Amino acid sequence: MQRFFCESADYFSNFDTLYKQDLNMQKPDGPEMNNFSLVDILIKYRKPFIVIALISAFFAYIFSLPFFITPLFKATVILYPTSTNSISKALLNTNFNSNKDLLEFGEDEQTERMLQILNSNKIRDKIIEKYDLMQHYGISSATNYRYTKLFKEYDSKIKFRRTEYMAVKITVLDKDPALAAKIANDIAELFDSTMNAMQKEVAVRAFRIVEQEYFKLRDEVKAMEDSLNSIRRLGIHDYESQAEMINQQLAIELAKNNTTGIKALYEKLELLSAYGGTYVSLRDGLEHERKQLSQIKAKYEEAKVDATESMPHKFVVSSAFEAERKSFPIRWLIMVITVFSTMILSLLLVGFFEHGQLQVKKKL
Repeated sequence: MQRFFCESADYFSNFDTLYKQDLNMQKPDGPEMNNFSLVDILIKYRKPFIVIALISAFFAYIFSLPFFITPLFKATVILYPTSTNSISKALLNTNFNSNKDLLEFGEDEQTERMLQILNSNKIRDKIIEKYDLMQHYGISSATNYRYTKLFKEYDSKIKFRRTEYMAVKITVLDKDPALAAKIANDIAELFDSTMNAMQKEVAVRAFRIVEQEYFKLRDEVKAMEDSLNSIRRLGIHDYESQAEMINQQLAIELAKNNTTGIKALYEKLELLSAYGGTYVSLRDGLEHERKQLSQIKAKYEEAKVDATESMPHKFVVSSAFEAERKSFPIRWLIMVITVFSTMILSLLLVGFFEHGQLQVKKKL
């Protein structure tokens, strides 16, 4: 439309200049051949122009009635994404230097992610199925390319955009104001369920892996503890200190030439030599495995929370409500554009007519 107006203005400017040049070059044969301008055209044909403007305004008013153009009501929801998507990292993370805050609004990255999910077919298909939009939009099941038409209608009536304040605005247009509000609010709710479903699919698999490793390591630790306890029941509690004490006592008994004591101490040394290495290996390995078990248990608890719990991924700034007035069509705007366009077209036709008359008079 802007291009049309610019071309029309250029045409009349050139037409006016050429018209004056043509009139100045020829000798006037009468008062009717005086210089002619755009203002002269408007004055000369003012009555037809007024009639045309009134008729175009009348028809614009008639054809913008609900009988011809279905009025649409608008419902909007404004959301902010959260700054984090992991519950465990936001709530269970012991790293106090972490910048994750569950109550903080998301930034550009989270806003773009929200827009991508809102535009996904996961939400679209659920809304179409829940509200039977194919029938609501008047698309027959026997129509060719019915889904293409349905998706096109959906995209024209339901839109998502980022605001200048990094929020996301959901806009729904529909002939039923109550339905428009319900769809807008449901889309906002579906964002949470869709995000949770997508994350749960990954979180549950991750939890199964961590769970398997955790129970496996726990069983290994339990087996090592049982083995270590069996050795302790034989009398080996601290290999290094016991070996040192027995050797010291053996030296004393050898000095006393206590055959019975020497025999008993040699039996204890044989027991230590038989199970001491196993004891030390189990003890040191158990200490290492317990550290590993403690770390993987923390991962297990985090993965369990992510797999079993859900948190909202949005802040609702403004919920949709049933509109009282239609948002489309804007009748006064239609009338203004129609009248203005009709007047431009009329001026073009009159300009061509006057130019033709001028050429005929020049030839005569």
